[in-house]
Amino acid sequence: MGTVTIGVSIAVPEPHGSELQELRAGFGDAAAHGIPTHVTLLPPTEVDVGRLPAIETHLAEVAAAGRPFPMRLSGTGSFRPLSPVVYVRVAAGAEECTWLQMQVRDGSGPLARDLLFPYHPHVTVAHGIDEAGMDRAQEELAGYEAQWPCLGFALYEQGQDGVWRKLREFVFGGAVVPPQAGARADATLPSA
Repeated sequence: MGTVTIGVSIAVPEPHGSELQELRAGFGDAAAHGIPTHVTLLPPTEVDVGRLPAIETHLAEVAAAGRPFPMRLSGTGSFRPLSPVVYVRVAAGAEECTWLQMQVRDGSGPLARDLLFPYHPHVTVAHGIDEAGMDRAQEELAGYEAQWPCLGFALYEQGQDGVWRKLREFVFGGAVVPPQAGARADATLPSA
């Protein structure tokens, strides 16, 4: 049957997702248009195609146990020099993202795996580009703000062309969005 490379993440909704994707491309990150803007819950993982039904069942169970929560992005950070990444910080929702990724990778489930680095929820805005581009990304987005109610996550597959495509969305089991999640999504770019 073969293998596929999958990932699980929380999509950054519109208009923020496209906005950050275009900014990422503008900083010189050639992979920007092949990667939807997201917060990773499971990094790229190679699995047998035959395991996908069990994986989807597992993710549905994780989502059923989850509840909507407020997500807020604020400012930037970097994993340099350890890893060539500049990111927008998850200022609210980090605890929930950490819990979700632990459930996704639970040792008794089909996606049990170790991570190369300790989990740190973030939105990548520059990866593997020259230092000047990394510095520009970190400086230009230092005042970035966005917020929205997180209602679930999705399973993605990386195609042979390197582009990540959504296979299925998983909505949290809680039907009520907490008031602090806000009724709308907002973003603020720093003024030039």
